[in-house]
Amino acid sequence: MNIYLDNAATTPLDPKVLEAMTPYLLNHFGNPSSKHGPGREAKNALENCRKTIANLLNADPEEIIFTSGGTEADNIAIVSAITCGKIDHVITTAFEHPAVLQTLKALNKQYKTRVSFIRHDENGNLDLKHLEYLLNTNTRNLVSVMHANNEIGNLNDIESIGELCEKYGALFHTDTVQTIGHYQHDLKQLKIHYLTASAHKFHGPKGVGFLYCCKGQRLNRLIHGGGQESGLRAGTENIPGIVGMTKALELSYQHLEKDATYIENLKHHLINALTEALPNITFNGNSANPDKSLYTVLSVSLPATDIDLLQYLDAEDIAVSGGSACSGGAPSHVLKALGADTSRNTIRFSFSKFNTTAELDQVAEKLARVYGLVAA
Repeated sequence: MNIYLDNAATTPLDPKVLEAMTPYLLNHFGNPSSKHGPGREAKNALENCRKTIANLLNADPEEIIFTSGGTEADNIAIVSAITCGKIDHVITTAFEHPAVLQTLKALNKQYKTRVSFIRHDENGNLDLKHLEYLLNTNTRNLVSVMHANNEIGNLNDIESIGELCEKYGALFHTDTVQTIGHYQHDLKQLKIHYLTASAHKFHGPKGVGFLYCCKGQRLNRLIHGGGQESGLRAGTENIPGIVGMTKALELSYQHLEKDATYIENLKHHLINALTEALPNITFNGNSANPDKSLYTVLSVSLPATDIDLLQYLDAEDIAVSGGSACSGGAPSHVLKALGADTSRNTIRFSFSKFNTTAELDQVAEKLARVYGLVAA
């Protein structure tokens, strides 16, 4: 059967992406810093990718810095804002990825940077009036708020947040790892200073991502060595990975509306199937709200059972998760912040263009059997 529904953790590589990468793995293997033919060939590929990604996001090529993924990009952005922008107060949420929260924790120890958390309601909706209060009562602020949560799928209003940051002269960083390749981002219109992305969340390869840093903002390198990425990120660039990421983003933009509609229908189908099949089912955060959640993520809360549902589904060749893969099995800080009932079972389903409704029906049936609603 092999049903894969953990796309928020990582997506399968699109075959067209592999096809684009293969020549740079086998034939065009030059180092882009080398001053010979193969090196120039690799350098041209690198800069063409930078231009392509910039064009897709309506940014300038020099505003795109290639990294090893979203975690590194988040670290560079936050450390740079605090050290170069002389930030002494960070405003964030309790729902951010560990790449943000753990970085802030470390910087709090090193620089005594104060951190405030935006209030939220029981579904995780952020109180933007509280954000404005925090901006108005503090100086030299950095706001770090993700576009969409990786566990419960809540979408945050980064347009309004950006406007507030501009009004009060704050820097704004947003982690868009879950939304790049799934939504359009116009970086000439959004009031964003730093934005981060990771290729393997939109059918690209692992180990590559990028940071957008708008003109006028300085970056503080984390990795010291050579002068790659205009001296901002040392180390030989991952040309096959960057080519693959660029191809994946191009493909996602070419089919954005069609894929979004298809995946939204999958999510709606599973909501209906689970609601009909299971007793006392609820959904975490805004997960089941199509207007306030990421269409690729559904977080389900089910009654407690003696059976480990994740292990049971794994044994049935169904891949899902309880939350973020980056948590390492630790209790979910997102569900804790929501005040969720920890005695219940949480399953995060996350979808891609490669899933089918038939797969979802099988998942609903398997879960119904656990609760004795379908004859074994």
